[in-house]
Order: sequence, then structure tokens, then C-alpha cells
Amino acid sequence: MMRRRLLLLSLAALGVPALAFEQSDDEVEFFRAVQLDGVGRVKAMLAKGVSPNARDANGETGLIVAMRYEALNVARLLMDQRAIDIEAKAPNGNTALMMAAFRKNKDAVLDMLKRGAQVNQKGWTALHYAAAAGSVEITTLLLDKYAYIDAESPSGMTPLMIAAREGQEDVVQLLLEQGADATLKDGGFHLTAAEFALKADKPWIAKTINTFLASKKSR
Repeated sequence: MMRRRLLLLSLAALGVPALAFEQSDDEVEFFRAVQLDGVGRVKAMLAKGVSPNARDANGETGLIVAMRYEALNVARLLMDQRAIDIEAKAPNGNTALMMAAFRKNKDAVLDMLKRGAQVNQKGWTALHYAAAAGSVEITTLLLDKYAYIDAESPSGMTPLMIAAREGQEDVVQLLLEQGADATLKDGGFHLTAAEFALKADKPWIAKTINTFLASKKSR
């Protein structure tokens, strides 16, 4: 669990300073209920005037928090609210779709896509998060929805680089087969996906990538 938290923080490291968002007592109660998937209590707080787009002390909306805690009943309730902003971003750039992809929550991802959640955006994307988490299923789903396979994070990291660094071999293979460019380098370390794998002490991933590139050249 700690490793997942650290990974999520590194994924969304956009250089945004830590902010403390003030909350009313009702908003505090709202977010407690969101974390516990307490639909009835969330409904009561909404009826009292709490915005469905209210932000917690970390600047995350109720929908993002619901996806983080996999509180799907509350997530559906919030998405049904006329004023909901499904694309709202936390200060670090997280969106609800990105969080659902990272949690490997296929049902939540499908629900949000059906409601018009954007697959592509500048910077970190849901595809980066699905790749980091090692979800072949959600990576495939997002690619089927025209996710840009070589999307670049703020530092120029692609989903393939992220998957390689995290040792997600099945996702690496899928991205390669679907046309990811393994020759690209990021803007910070100036490394390719294979080089990221080596730097992260995952030589078998580098071998998978280099074997694929070699076979491509011989065709």
C-alpha cells in the first residue's frame, strides 16, 4: 500500500506546491461519508448545500476521493449530480478517471467513459496510470477509446516508459504491439523505456523491449 502511494505521488509530481483547502463542518462530514461509501450521508450533505465539486483539505474533489477509496455507490451518486465536474483536477493533476485507472477499477472507468470523461489531456493521462498499475485490461480499454499511446507527462515520460520502470511486462508487451515508440526519450533523464527499465533494475523488461525492436528491424 505504501509503495502504491509513493508511486501515485511520483506520477503526479507536477511541481504544484502543497495547498491547504479550508472546509466547512458539512464538507468534512461529506468527505468522511465519501470515503466510507455512505450514500445516504452524502445525499444529506448535498441536500444541505455542499457542492458535488467540493474539495477536501488536499484539494481533491469528492469524485476523485470516491475513486481513490473505490466508493462506487457514492461515485455514481456524484456523477448523477447535474453540477458535477467530471474533469475536475486535484492540485497535482489527478482526475477521477486517472484515479480509477490506477486502482484498476474497470467498472468505474467504463462508467466515466460512458459519461464523457476525457481520455486524452495535456500531461499525465489515464493511460499513464493504467500502465503504472499494470492493468492490461484498462490499458486496452483506453487504447480502444483512442488514448494517445505516446502521451507525454510534464517531464516527457510515456506510458511505455512508466510501465517499463515499474516492471509491468504484460503492459509493456501490449503497448509495443499496439505501436508505442520505444525509441523516444524523456525530457528529464533523457532515457528510453528500455533504459528506464535498466535504471530501475528490471533487465528482463529491457530485454523484452530490445528484442521487440530488433525483430522490428529484421522485418
